[in-house]
Amino acid sequence: MLTTIVVIFVVGYLAIALEHQIHINKAASAILTGVLCWTLYAVNFGTLVPEREFGVWDNSHHAGEAAVEEAGGLDPKLQFLVDGQLAHGFAETAGILFFLIGAMTIVELVDAHEGFSLITRFIRAKNKVTLLWIIAWIAFLLSSVLDNLTTTIVMISVLRKLVSDQQLRLVYVGIVVIAANAGGAWTVIGDVTTTMIWMKHKIGELEVIRDLFLASVVCLLVPLLLISPTLKGEVEPPATQNDEGDDKSIEGWHRALFLFLGIAGLLSVPIFKTYTHLPPFMGMMLSLGILWLVSELVSHTMDEKTRSSTGVLAALRKIDMSSVLFFLGILLAVGSLGSMGVLTSLADKLQASIQNQSVIAIIIGLVSAVVDNVPLVAAGIEMYSATNGMNDPFWMLLAYCGGTGGSCLIIGSAAGVAAMGLERIDFFWYLRRIAPLALAGYFAGIAVYFLQQWLMSSLFGQ
Repeated sequence: MLTTIVVIFVVGYLAIALEHQIHINKAASAILTGVLCWTLYAVNFGTLVPEREFGVWDNSHHAGEAAVEEAGGLDPKLQFLVDGQLAHGFAETAGILFFLIGAMTIVELVDAHEGFSLITRFIRAKNKVTLLWIIAWIAFLLSSVLDNLTTTIVMISVLRKLVSDQQLRLVYVGIVVIAANAGGAWTVIGDVTTTMIWMKHKIGELEVIRDLFLASVVCLLVPLLLISPTLKGEVEPPATQNDEGDDKSIEGWHRALFLFLGIAGLLSVPIFKTYTHLPPFMGMMLSLGILWLVSELVSHTMDEKTRSSTGVLAALRKIDMSSVLFFLGILLAVGSLGSMGVLTSLADKLQASIQNQSVIAIIIGLVSAVVDNVPLVAAGIEMYSATNGMNDPFWMLLAYCGGTGGSCLIIGSAAGVAAMGLERIDFFWYLRRIAPLALAGYFAGIAVYFLQQWLMSSLFGQ
C-alpha cells in the first residue's frame, strides 16, 4: 500500500506539472492527490505507520483498546492517527493556509487603497535589466525580514503595476522566487528551515549572517548576470496605470496610511512569533484585524462607490481561492509522506549510502525542490544533533541548501507555489527558463560558502 500511495503522489505531481497539456486545473490535481494519500494512509494505518511510532500507540493505547471498542468508538489505531499525526499535520497545514489568506488579504487591501502606487512612483527605471535588478534586490532584502511567501505576494502585486507584458513579467516573477528564497536563507527569521535550525539551538543569529550572507548574495547574483544579456529594450507599463484611481475618492493620506500599516503588519509577524511563540498565522491575523478595523474607520471619509471597492470584503473576493486550494492539496500530499516516515527514511538512506555530511546537505537541498524541505531538514537535524555542535559548518550549509534548493523547481518552495498560482506559471516554462539559472546560483552559492569557510579557517583558525 505504501507503494500505491507513493505512485499516487508521483502521478499527482505529474498532473500538476502537465496542467496546460492535460487541461486540468492544478488545484484539482493537488487536492485529489492529497486527499487520496491521506485516505489510503488512514485506511491502512496499522500496516503503514513506522514501527517506532506504532510502538508509542501500542504502549499508551493498547490497555484501553477493549474499552474503546465496547463503547462503540473509533478503532484505537485510527483514534491514535486522528489524535496524533493527522491532527498535528492538519494543524500545520491550516496554519499555513490562514497565513496565506491573511497575507493575500492584506496585500489586496493595500492595493485597493492604491498604497503600492507610492512604491512604483519611486521605481522610475524603464530599462528591462535595470528594473529587474531593482526588483530582485528589493525582494532579496525584504525576504530577510519577511518570509519568502509574503515577499513573493507583495512583489507580484508591485510587478503587475510596472510590467504589462505578461511573458516578461513571468521572467521577473521567476527571478523574484529565486531572490525571495535566497534572501530568507541568511537570517534566522527569513526562512522556515533556517528558523527550525535556529530554534533547535544549532546556529546563532549573528553567525548565520556572517556565514551565509555572501553565499546568498551569489545565489541571486549569478542568475541575474546570466539572464540580463537576454533582456533588451524598455518596459511597457500597464495602460491603466495612469488612469488608476481617477474615479475614486482615495486621497494621498489613504495611500500612505495603508501602505505603512500593511508593511508594518507584515514585518511584525516574525517579531510577534519570536516574543509570543504563537504560530505565525496568529500574527498575520492580528495584522489583518488591525487593518480591517482601520479600513472600517477610514471608509467614512470616502464616497459610497469607493467604500464598496476598498473594504476587506471586496479584498477577500479578489483572493485567488484556486491558489489557496492548490496550496492545501500540495501540503496534504507532502504531509502524508512525512507522516508515513517516507521522507525520514529517505534522509536515513542518504546517510547510509553517503558518509559526507556536506554532500548530504547539498542533496537535501535539491530533493527539497520536489518534496517539502521542512521534514527533510528536520530529519537532518535529528541525524547529526549528537555529533555536530553549535554553529557547525554542516548546520550553516543545511540552512543555505534547505532554503535555496527549492528554487530549482516552481513547486519546490512556498514562494514558487504562490507564484505558480497567482501568475499561472507553467511548470515546464519555469523548468526551461528559470530552473537552470536557479541551479547555477545554488551551486555558485555553495562554492562561495566553501571558499569563505576555507579562508576563515586559514586566516583565523576557525
